[in-house]
Amino acid sequence: MSLHQIMYISSATGPMSATECATIAQAAAERNQADNVTGLLLFNSKRFLQVLEGPREAVDRIYARIGRDGRHNALVKLRDIPIDAREFGEWGMAYDDPFQPSSALKDKVAALLDRAGPSTRAHFIGSAEMHRG
Repeated sequence: MSLHQIMYISSATGPMSATECATIAQAAAERNQADNVTGLLLFNSKRFLQVLEGPREAVDRIYARIGRDGRHNALVKLRDIPIDAREFGEWGMAYDDPFQPSSALKDKVAALLDRAGPSTRAHFIGSAEMHRG
């Protein structure tokens, strides 16, 4: 099976609580698992950064649905490429929690990026460092 990867960034249209983030992540994980799509979603209180990877048709379909979601705007595709292997074998999510130390988001993102390539790591670590700014 050939695999495909899309990475995008977008801006939240309004405030979002940690509970809302967790709900989004759970729903996405369930839908994506049914389509054999894995990846990572980072929300840093202002922006979403996500990687989706799996069969091309499924990744494209999910990205199109994301583009219609009113909870964010200014969607910018950063990567749209065929890949030989998944960087994320499971689904992961990291989000800024104002009740945690400011280093907690960066630490969680670093752990989730354990097998990711240097370019993917740079995007996510940079976004994690920009939170609360």
